[in-house]
Amino acid sequence: MYAIIETGGKQYKVKPGDAIFVEKLNVGEGEVVTFDRVLAVSKEDGLVAGTPLVSGATVTGKVQEHGKGKKIIVFKYKPKKNYRRKQGHRQPYTKVIIDSIKA
Repeated sequence: MYAIIETGGKQYKVKPGDAIFVEKLNVGEGEVVTFDRVLAVSKEDGLVAGTPLVSGATVTGKVQEHGKGKKIIVFKYKPKKNYRRKQGHRQPYTKVIIDSIKA
């Protein structure tokens, strides 16, 4: 059994027991988070796809930690004009362990 959920503008295929890294959520570590934007659920009898969401379906998980991703370097320059700008960025994330899928 798996589900496709949407959070933070991205879509994730999840199963119970999976660990996913999503955009930072305003939920404390150790708390339970519920994803109600479920796009599709696969059961034993087939796939149930929503239009656009599956009604009554939820995915619950537990927040394990918050952190920052690897640093990326943003470097802009214009040739022959001595224009250079270097900037780093680390995207914050939340690690969630999926507990159950209810559909």
